[in-house]
Amino acid sequence: MEPRARILLVEDEPDIRRFVRLSLAAEDHEVIEAATLQRGLVEAGSRRPELAIVDLGLPDGDGTELIRALRTWSTAPVIVLSARSGEADKVEALDAGADDYLVKPFGTAELLARVRAQLRRQALGSATPDAVLRFGRIVLDRARRVVERDGEPLHLTPIEYRLLTHLAAQPDRVVTHQQLLKAVWGPGHAQDTHYVRVHLANLRKKLEDDPSRPRHLLTEAGIGYRFRG
Repeated sequence: MEPRARILLVEDEPDIRRFVRLSLAAEDHEVIEAATLQRGLVEAGSRRPELAIVDLGLPDGDGTELIRALRTWSTAPVIVLSARSGEADKVEALDAGADDYLVKPFGTAELLARVRAQLRRQALGSATPDAVLRFGRIVLDRARRVVERDGEPLHLTPIEYRLLTHLAAQPDRVVTHQQLLKAVWGPGHAQDTHYVRVHLANLRKKLEDDPSRPRHLLTEAGIGYRFRG
């Protein structure tokens, strides 16, 4: 039987590597293992994985170096595994090009859910994107640049529309404040994170059934946001 996906696992702790490998193998994934940054780069270049799981604290360097190198030629999703739980570490890894971040210790169910979400996002990204996206009571028609709620047109400001389409184009991916600012406002607004908070709050009021408990525009505290359809 063909493997569901080829996954590169870069982790120097043998026990964690074994735990992750067995968890992934149970879902029929092919797992390529590496214990160092340099070996991870070699395996990534030669085996061309469809997803990478990367520890940050590697014996010969920081995992963010591997992520930056990978991003020069690959769009494969990257999930970070790390004991570092600080916001600065998460933001640095995500800004380097990681798609998600899982703090050790973690459970099998959560790991596999994150893997499935990233593989699903990758599969959607490789297909021709649908012009019409439906989530909850909302319809986003990108071809007509129209957003509707229960069939009625919603007025979004140009900023709100760009925020929504940028997040919706990357479902289940953590998008940092810096990435949103650069994409929506441009590189001159790197420090203006309050712009994002204000406009996301307004967007939730228009799109979410309960803006205080959003289902689609989710906050990653201190880091950024994630869209869930």
